[in-house]
Amino acid sequence: MDSLSGTGPRRALDIKPATPVLFAHFVLRSSNVQPMIDWYSAVLNMRVVQRTDYICFLTYDDEHHRLGIVNLAGLKAPDARTSGLAHVAYTFGDIGALLSTYRRVKALGIEPSRCIHHGPTVSIYYRDPDGNGVELQVDRYATKEATAAYFQTEAFRKNPIGVAFDPEALVKAYEAGAPESDLLDMPDGPPAAPQSASAKG
Repeated sequence: MDSLSGTGPRRALDIKPATPVLFAHFVLRSSNVQPMIDWYSAVLNMRVVQRTDYICFLTYDDEHHRLGIVNLAGLKAPDARTSGLAHVAYTFGDIGALLSTYRRVKALGIEPSRCIHHGPTVSIYYRDPDGNGVELQVDRYATKEATAAYFQTEAFRKNPIGVAFDPEALVKAYEAGAPESDLLDMPDGPPAAPQSASAKG
């Protein structure tokens, strides 16, 4: 560490908490690496940046990697009754991109585990080949402020989970030319069931 001796003006570290500038990536452990690579490449349009026998790095944008998959033999599937990460979520630019992704991956045999209009987002949930939860969503409102404001409404307090919806009905309405505002409206229906320890969604 001698090479790090200071030569410039002295400065003090800020004592205030710092906020990250972005969420960079997450890493999964798997004994099922190639199917995992294929799944994330299909669902999120990821590409392999670098792969070794130990780890594979993937991205979908200019970040050097958004996902790492560590290759470890003999792992067991996630236990639904063990605490930990429930799912990761990705936001699409509009309802058309979300529905196009739904239809494209369905043609590949990738079906959602459940579809819920949460109020602030329209969300389609999936399970990757190892059983990890992945949410694909689109914001209902045009601004982050409006989306955040929904969390303070009485409607959200009464139903913080949302309402289940039929993605095929939404696709049909989209293709028929329904206004985007109508497609993003929360449908009528009972509150969706909370996720339970035995649920796959």
